[in-house]
Amino acid sequence: MTRPELSIVIPCFNEIENVDAIVAAVQTEAEAHTYSYEIILIDNGSTDGSRDAIRRICTVNPYVRAILNTRNFGQMRSPTHGIYQARGCAVIGMCADFQDPPAVIGQLVALWRGGAKVVLAQRRAEQGAGPLLKLTRGAGYRVLAAMSDHPPLPNVTGFGLYDREVVDTLKRWNEPEPFFRGMLVESGYPIALVPVERPERARGESKNGFAPLLGFALSGLAASGKSLLRLPIILSLWAFAIAGLLLLASLVLLSATLLGWSVGLAGFGVLLLILGLIGDQVRLLAERTRGMPLVIEEARLNFPPSS
Repeated sequence: MTRPELSIVIPCFNEIENVDAIVAAVQTEAEAHTYSYEIILIDNGSTDGSRDAIRRICTVNPYVRAILNTRNFGQMRSPTHGIYQARGCAVIGMCADFQDPPAVIGQLVALWRGGAKVVLAQRRAEQGAGPLLKLTRGAGYRVLAAMSDHPPLPNVTGFGLYDREVVDTLKRWNEPEPFFRGMLVESGYPIALVPVERPERARGESKNGFAPLLGFALSGLAASGKSLLRLPIILSLWAFAIAGLLLLASLVLLSATLLGWSVGLAGFGVLLLILGLIGDQVRLLAERTRGMPLVIEEARLNFPPSS
């Protein structure tokens, strides 16, 4: 079975308004920059008709393959599973909402052909990002840089190209909650960066609100995490918020008592955060012994029989 030069993996979750357009745009770029390719759509339990649209696309377009998950397995596991199923000599991962511009594909391929094992798009600026979102992202990157052994690169979303060797290496790690951006840095492969302007989402609603972004940041620290083991982390965030309000009140009212409460509560928040991250790491050890796959597939469409 001949391996395509390029695989382009596009995760989907409720992208009925974008899926046809993104396939057409990506296919145009692929035909301009590579001699053989496949496009893989991996649907993470959509409920808006995206799955029917994907099935229709696969019946008329032999270059498009699809994986339909039995449910939503989260924003890290499903995209990574799609990357691991790709057969290309190089694999591109990108979003379906056009915030990862298809026009950048040519630059990614050119740098890969020049010898780069990993090529990542780095956001210059993001249209429509409010002050709170920018502040949250900036704080998240600073925390990861200070506390992580292998912090991800700032303003890199995961849109990029990965050589076959890199994909096969990371797949062997068998991470149950793969924080792919961090894994790329941890692998030690040299990373080439392509500055891009990241536009607003073309259509539909964003799935990356405050909670998902917070989840990505915590996953970078503790390799992932869900369930009640994150309760200390959530409580620590409330403790920090209340401590900040008490500090502000103490400065306004010149109250030493409020200042003392603020310092004590902040210290309690730090303790809870540390306990929460330790709990996340314990959960990760349990997940590794459990042996659950990244996703459970309901169906595959247009894949070669041997895959």
